[in-house]
Amino acid sequence: MMRAEWRAWRASFRETRSGMVLVFFLGVVMAAGQAPLSLSYLAFATLVAIFVQAECVQAPRDSAWLGWAAGFGYFAAGLFWIVEPFFVDPVRHGWMAPFALILLPGGLALFWGLAFGLAARFGRGWRRLFLLATLLAAVEMSRAFVFTGFPWALIGYMWIGSAQMQLAALIGPHGLTLVTTLLAALAAIWAKRSRLWLVAPAVAVLVLAGTGLWGVKRATTPLPDRADPVVLRIVQPNAEQHLKWNPGMAEFFFNRLLTHTATAPEGPAPDAVIWPETAVQYLLSEDDGVLQAIDQASGGRPVAFGVVRRDGARVYNSLVVTGEGGSIDQLYDKFHLTPFGEYVPFGDLLARFGINGLAASAGQGFSAGAGSQVLRFAGLALPLICYEAIFPQNLRTAQRPDWLLHITNDAWFGQISGPYQHLAQAQMRAVEQGLPMARAANTGISAMIDPYGRIVRMLPLGVDGFIDAALPLALPATPYARYGDWPVLALLIALSLIFTLRSSPEPD
Repeated sequence: MMRAEWRAWRASFRETRSGMVLVFFLGVVMAAGQAPLSLSYLAFATLVAIFVQAECVQAPRDSAWLGWAAGFGYFAAGLFWIVEPFFVDPVRHGWMAPFALILLPGGLALFWGLAFGLAARFGRGWRRLFLLATLLAAVEMSRAFVFTGFPWALIGYMWIGSAQMQLAALIGPHGLTLVTTLLAALAAIWAKRSRLWLVAPAVAVLVLAGTGLWGVKRATTPLPDRADPVVLRIVQPNAEQHLKWNPGMAEFFFNRLLTHTATAPEGPAPDAVIWPETAVQYLLSEDDGVLQAIDQASGGRPVAFGVVRRDGARVYNSLVVTGEGGSIDQLYDKFHLTPFGEYVPFGDLLARFGINGLAASAGQGFSAGAGSQVLRFAGLALPLICYEAIFPQNLRTAQRPDWLLHITNDAWFGQISGPYQHLAQAQMRAVEQGLPMARAANTGISAMIDPYGRIVRMLPLGVDGFIDAALPLALPATPYARYGDWPVLALLIALSLIFTLRSSPEPD
């Protein structure tokens, strides 16, 4: 019996292989919806095609393989920048790059495979596509939490830079993903059905057009002027990663930061200065003159900068705000660390085999801070260090800030797609919260972003310099800022129950 079942599965899998090849390439094309290409409508049309192909496969196991293939193509193309960090020090880490290029997309594709398989197992008739849409949105949402989370390249991010991005203010990124997958199911439902079902894709187009018009209206609403204007200087030192921690270059890059900080402004004088993540290549100390040099360059204005600090046996990736005379006024420790970058699970054991975090000093690397906190810096600022800005849940605090402060070192990500995708996610955070964001990136892209997600001023990749930008006024708290992901989670549960019910025969 087991042999007969095995033969039947092999025969079924051979029939599915051609579909897997097709959806793999469809997944590759769908990744064009992510930055820097941001081809939103092409990505949406490709998702529709994947849904059409999914309905052609009936067996749950074969459908799971189909979903995995589509996800693997999508993540392999969208996250190919993941190999860049391993070539900063190719002698030590280069051998890991091929594994990362295969294992990360392959692992993330398992989420898609699960959604496709469950939809085929429990979906009936026309409800199957909508169950697939719901489950795909659910597994995408789970990527923000499972194994500390990695919600990069969410399906809903295909709308970043388009008018539909404004929906994130209402329903957040996971709600935007759910709307996208449901509309894709609606557009795909006409396949293999009668002319009656042609109304479905027409409805999907109308919804996209309607949300787009609403988004345009919202994003073009003028922001009121601030009663108390605030000008921030954002400094970009462009310290290349392979040189950044070279002892002979530390003073060079530090002096570059001081020079840009001390340069006279062309317009109003900045009220505060922002340097990127780990901008200072020295361990934090109040006795080595570094803080005093920063205070002198800024003319006594507060400076927020990234630095590594040690507290006993623990090492932290921190943000410091300077006070009077170069003192340490406020301190924030990054709490959402990058797996295999800033720490390695079971790091002390793996370190014996030469496996360390890419940015970690040794063993388990950095320690995690206490959690999100609001700082008194040019008003009330919520700091985010690098990786933390990709998690919308990290921005939920008891006290609503006036703006978002993002410092990062995207030199790890190369110059093709990684830095652009990180910037795009920062834009999404601004829309979700209705808050402006000042972003200082080591090698770029540094920017001032308004609460509609629009880039007001920016410094491109690969240049050193600074921008002086007025901080835009915050909007009132958005629905997503007030309620977070709970409404979307409740909707996902309700839709999953509804679409698993047995359907009546489909109309002809």
